[in-house]
Amino acid sequence: MSAELKIKTMAEYMASGETPELLFWVGCAGSFDERAKKITKAIVKILNHVGIKFAVLGTEEACTGDPAKRAGNEFLFQMQAMNNITVLNKYSVKKIITGCPHCFNTLKNEYPQLGGTYEVMHHTQLVQQLIDSGKLKVQGGEFKGKKITFHDPCYLGRGNDVYEAPRDVIQKLDVELAEMKRSRAKGFCCGAGGAQMFKEAEKGNKEVTIERTEEALELNPAVIATGCPFCMTMMTDGVKHFNKEQQTKVMDVAELIANNINK
Repeated sequence: MSAELKIKTMAEYMASGETPELLFWVGCAGSFDERAKKITKAIVKILNHVGIKFAVLGTEEACTGDPAKRAGNEFLFQMQAMNNITVLNKYSVKKIITGCPHCFNTLKNEYPQLGGTYEVMHHTQLVQQLIDSGKLKVQGGEFKGKKITFHDPCYLGRGNDVYEAPRDVIQKLDVELAEMKRSRAKGFCCGAGGAQMFKEAEKGNKEVTIERTEEALELNPAVIATGCPFCMTMMTDGVKHFNKEQQTKVMDVAELIANNINK
């Protein structure tokens, strides 16, 4: 994959005496989950298209510790975080972009108190900057005039007040952006947050995933857009539950943009 997409590691940059502009933090989902790998490739395609010099940690990257912390294992979180901070500081990393709001939140807000202070951006924020500065031009393509709704990832929206960047980026595709009843600061979880992704559901009369997907499907969108690999899994499961895969796609904002870059 790295050869085909032109990805260098921090170790390779260091060996050649160069310094990349930013580090792309891929995250566990973006590295191992088959669906999330497509989001990773979309982000790389965008970075390569605009000529940003970036690197990944490769095998030196480990889990940020977010799931451990949310599940209540602070000791494990600190061990994982300290290992990552040691690696990041070894390479004098200043700027990080990630496609995962969980990694984004942890790196941005929880690593500083352990000695890891970096400028951390979610990929939708970087794409918004690239479009606004004229470095990246997009066109509507297959979704021009279609209805798209954006599901706010908890750790991007309510956790970090990033609401406008993904919406600005989506609207550059000449689409109709439709809002769910619960959006922005009043958004609703996809059902994966707080390490719920990794455990069985508790007793209740409806899955959170089903509740959220119902809200999205009420709008009859061509696409449910998201900016988080966990939300991607949950919303995709929800769409399958209602047998709506033919009518409604679930796509990351990075994929929407990567598929419609104006050459």
